[in-house]
Amino acid sequence: MKEKLKKHSESVQSYARSLKDVRTLGVLVFVGVLLLMTWSGIKVVETNYALQKQINELQQETDVVALQNETLRLRNEYYKTDAYLDLAARQNFGLALPGETEVLVPKDVALSKVTKLPENKVVTTDTDNNIPFYKKNFRSWVNFFLHREQTI
Repeated sequence: MKEKLKKHSESVQSYARSLKDVRTLGVLVFVGVLLLMTWSGIKVVETNYALQKQINELQQETDVVALQNETLRLRNEYYKTDAYLDLAARQNFGLALPGETEVLVPKDVALSKVTKLPENKVVTTDTDNNIPFYKKNFRSWVNFFLHREQTI
């Protein structure tokens, strides 16, 4: 047992002596500086990434605002055209061009002359009303997704 302790203490002493060696200390300091530089580089990359994300978001917002401004500019130009003025005069003031006659028809008179379209009714192939709800629901979804509404 004493021999094991003696060997262990000798190995500890040799390790301590190696730590006092200038070359070992130089390597340890170099590794420490290298780790600090790597950590700093990682932080810089992370910061740059976050800043680039912010720049991209702000650029997109700027582009959207520029498009909105362009839309408003074009709309204002349209409001200045003769086509818009003519349309607005017809709609808002009931005006017409020379030679045109405006005819106002009441809504109920106009609708009385229209033929009514047949209403679409869904035909169910199930004549048995005792089918469980979940089966009816499933068939309805299948018909919906496959565009199988049958009309009379």
